[in-house]
Amino acid sequence: MVAALRPPPLVGQVFLGSEAVARGLLTPRQLRSSAWQRPLRGVYADATLPPGPGLQLRAAAVLMPPHAALTGRSAAWLLGATSALDEGDPVEMAVPSAARWGPVAGLVVRCVALPAADVVTHRGVRCTSPLRTAVDLARSGRAEETVPVLDQLLARTGLLVPDVLAAAVPGSGADALEAICWADARAESPPESLVRVQLRRRGLVPVPQFVVRDARGGFVARVDLAFPDQRVAVEYDGAWHAERGQFAKDRRRLNVLLAAGWRVVHLTAADLHSPDAVAARVRALLAA
Repeated sequence: MVAALRPPPLVGQVFLGSEAVARGLLTPRQLRSSAWQRPLRGVYADATLPPGPGLQLRAAAVLMPPHAALTGRSAAWLLGATSALDEGDPVEMAVPSAARWGPVAGLVVRCVALPAADVVTHRGVRCTSPLRTAVDLARSGRAEETVPVLDQLLARTGLLVPDVLAAAVPGSGADALEAICWADARAESPPESLVRVQLRRRGLVPVPQFVVRDARGGFVARVDLAFPDQRVAVEYDGAWHAERGQFAKDRRRLNVLLAAGWRVVHLTAADLHSPDAVAARVRALLAA
């Protein structure tokens, strides 16, 4: 077994193996020790660093050529929309046509000429600007897939829907424009965003993160989604609702909402797979 040598300059770092060898910090054999992990070909990282999208993006930044930039969901993750990537997802990158770089396993490399205005440096890494990232995301799939990420991106960067819409109008299809119009920075979780999109797809337009008040204007609760005129709320119960002591808190909160004249539809992860049934439950309460 190779001895696990960890030179101080490399502790906690992500680096090119060839550079570490050229500097005399490690030998090729020592790179294969348990002290290091290899997130991408030719790129090594301190084995104590947690795996996941953050490590993959750091590795891509070390490897990518000059004038390249992270794009799409990778850029969105870097800018703060952490629902954009799951562990194991490839890193998206744009390189100038003249670079002739790649392919590299774990990277999706596209030859794209990015205008200077569409590129920023965030946390030391080149990526598409928040505006360009939002437009690219909206164009990448249906609203059910893109709006949860767009919601986070708007919240983290301060982008406004009208600005994104104006930038996207030339060359965008109906799905992209729909996703942008449905995005909302007030959303607080991807499942909540998905439920909102599923309801809108079925003609129901809830208000996200609505503050319920009593007849005297006092605070009652803040609900995930609301139909204020009918006093109907839709709440997504994530895994944290199963934590110790949370059931009692949820029950007290529900009792306060009911006392204020509100009716509540509670959803779990399983309900995300049955949007028609959820819409029917909501319609029944609205009609009542």
